[in-house]
Amino acid sequence: MIKSVSIAALPVTENLVIQKNRIENNALPGCKRVCIVTGTHGDELEGQYVCARLAKLLNNEKQKLSGIIDIYPAINPLGIDSVTRGFPMFDLDMNRIFPGSPTGSLAEAVAYDIVRDIEGADICIDIHSSNIFLREIPQIRVSEQTEAMLFPYALMLNVDLIWIHTAATVLESTLAHTLNMRGIKTLVVEMGVGMRITEGYCSQLIDGILNLLHELGMWSGQVQQTKTPIVSKDRGVGFLNSDAAGIFIPNVSHGDYIRAGDLVGKVFDPLTGNIVENAISPCDGVLFTLREYPVVFGGSLLARIMGDGNG
Repeated sequence: MIKSVSIAALPVTENLVIQKNRIENNALPGCKRVCIVTGTHGDELEGQYVCARLAKLLNNEKQKLSGIIDIYPAINPLGIDSVTRGFPMFDLDMNRIFPGSPTGSLAEAVAYDIVRDIEGADICIDIHSSNIFLREIPQIRVSEQTEAMLFPYALMLNVDLIWIHTAATVLESTLAHTLNMRGIKTLVVEMGVGMRITEGYCSQLIDGILNLLHELGMWSGQVQQTKTPIVSKDRGVGFLNSDAAGIFIPNVSHGDYIRAGDLVGKVFDPLTGNIVENAISPCDGVLFTLREYPVVFGGSLLARIMGDGNG
């Protein structure tokens, strides 16, 4: 069932409409409800494919579902339509305005409606991609503040990495923080690269979502064996930044296990053809972030390595 979550007037007699697809079966009073949310940033498309495939699968096998699944495939449709990361016209990051306000700007009013519609859910999965510059392996990022509440569910989602932030400041204006503070267990998934769809990563997450639903007693259909993720805190992550400007060509593949001193890639000067930097891994570990966009400047992030011996 398609429902409108938020409707707001736009110029030239158009409307901004945020929609969700509610799929339910045996939805008795007190049944569990899970929300799948994506499209917060207009350049993040991995979640669009996850939502499309999940909606088709659940509708085709609805008899195996017990409870309610709400799928929100595009909570920033203007950003998706205009291929911009932020909320157009306001030049802002939509994930910095939650919980919103019913009397605020257009973006704030939309954010308010989204939070109000999700309230009451048991679990929310907030799907993001990386930007156009970096590719990420499927991962869940959890703040230390919510680790005890979210970690058991993160283990069910078939990701490669659970990254627990111990030092970073929690952004209180994100959707995930807003919902977690209201008692809705919200897991932030990040995977792939901006403006692209990585089908293998999407399939991996769909298997994880079905596994989560199975563990919650909401899905009686077939589930796949899930991965045991690597778990790391900030102190276990090695950062590799470029010291020079040029074109970065990787020497390794995304997801590889590499060792300290290994050559991650080279930076070339396109004018002279000379190698201006050999980018060397600072530690042993899994390469979970790798530069996708080749143009770099001094300080550009080339890679993140999840080091051994931390977790």
